[in-house]
Amino acid sequence: MLPLAEEVDRDHRFPQEAVTAAAEAGLLGVLIPREYGGAGLDALAFAICIEELAQACASTSVIVDVHTSVGSEPILLFGTEEQKRKWLPRLASGELLGAFALTEPASGSDAASLKSTARRTGGAYVLNGTKTFITNAGHAGMYIVFARSGAEERAAGVSAFLVPSGTPGLRVGQVFRKMGLNGSPTGELVLEDVEVPVENRLGGEGEGFTVAMRALDSGRIGISGQALGIAQAAVDESRSLLAGGPREQGDDFLLADMATRLESARLLAYHAAWLCSLGRPFTRQASMAKLHCTDTAMQLALDGVQLAGQAGAVAGSPFERHVRDAKALQIYEGSNQVQRIVIAREVLR
Repeated sequence: MLPLAEEVDRDHRFPQEAVTAAAEAGLLGVLIPREYGGAGLDALAFAICIEELAQACASTSVIVDVHTSVGSEPILLFGTEEQKRKWLPRLASGELLGAFALTEPASGSDAASLKSTARRTGGAYVLNGTKTFITNAGHAGMYIVFARSGAEERAAGVSAFLVPSGTPGLRVGQVFRKMGLNGSPTGELVLEDVEVPVENRLGGEGEGFTVAMRALDSGRIGISGQALGIAQAAVDESRSLLAGGPREQGDDFLLADMATRLESARLLAYHAAWLCSLGRPFTRQASMAKLHCTDTAMQLALDGVQLAGQAGAVAGSPFERHVRDAKALQIYEGSNQVQRIVIAREVLR
């Protein structure tokens, strides 16, 4: 991935060869049990996997992360045995890329206010609505789609559905050009009378919000891994820069602060992943990790630019790319303002 990272970013190109290689290495099934064709590893292994990928190419790490966490794990956690056997082996092998379709134009952080509808008609649901900022849009083979299936307001009326790409009425809308993570496609998903059989509902009717929130909890471990990878790359490149030429004591101090802050973030993320792996409550720790790791990645990317000087701010510089890539991490899968709400709620409970 590393030799391709600059080109993938510059050309806004989907890194198909890297995703294919990740599938061949078994990285798309890290969290999927071996009985369903996966590696059968835990949340800590997943975090380390995403961290390593992000050191080389943040765009590729996002694609693999979303596929593995929010795009596949909900089936493992909430799916029927039939759903697991139908979908998980294909996701683990990379035959299908997974995606998570929750956000809408008028409901981002307030996910319970989504407007997409799922109307029950006999043995099927008919889905209508528009999803936006969907990672892997246009490349995913299966979308986990959330829509309002009942008359209840807010979270109680939301259900989750497994919708294969190619389903009549499902189409990709606008694909956005972003400031960073340019190799990771982000776009709209439009649903116009999309008929989904009842057996493709994930969890019970009205349980979709529970599915989404649990997926986002463990998804934040993956985002923390992305942040650690970007931050580690910034530290490594800064170290190489300073070791290769004259430097001031202030540069050494800045590098020391960068390395220390990175290590604290890593321990926080690994602790959240460890709790998740043990099956213990980890919501607060995952939010803390996501908040601290992504803020750390942003700051260390900026510190790297500062150490590199003018050369670090030039387009094509890895330091400049890290800044653009890191910013998105503070926004998606629950903005860092939302993480503070979650953390405060958990502390006050």
